Amino acid sequence: MAFVEDFEEWIPSDTDAGQEIQERIIDVLEGLNYPPRGVFGMKLALEEALVNAIKHGNGMDPDKRVRVKCQIDVVKVRVEIEDEGEGFRPEDVPDPTEEANLEKPCGRGIMLMKEFLDVVEYNSRGNRVILEKLKGLIDQDR
Repeated sequence: MAFVEDFEEWIPSDTDAGQEIQERIIDVLEGLNYPPRGVFGMKLALEEALVNAIKHGNGMDPDKRVRVKCQIDVVKVRVEIEDEGEGFRPEDVPDPTEEANLEKPCGRGIMLMKEFLDVVEYNSRGNRVILEKLKGLIDQDR
């Protein structure tokens, strides 16, 4: 099956650049009539992952960039986001649903990405995330 959208770009560590690439991807999904819940989930995940890469991974360093690789076809969207930072260990992020963490602001983004997407995988270094959503599963509870 041919991809409708297939690109790899390096963007600066700038949230405006992240917003532009997010909008580009969402426009394609909407054009392919991906259901609204799936589009919402991918938008949320892209925003979270891009902001994390730019702010936390690259520390807003203008000399560092973020790689975005995107492949979209009529049944699936797959996006890889990789920063040039040291990475992190996702398992070290506190569970935001535990009583002691309810008031803490961290960890909710990863939890939400996992709730809305079919695949959220980090590389061993923790500086690259793969996000996937199947169109056919978008309207189901999971």
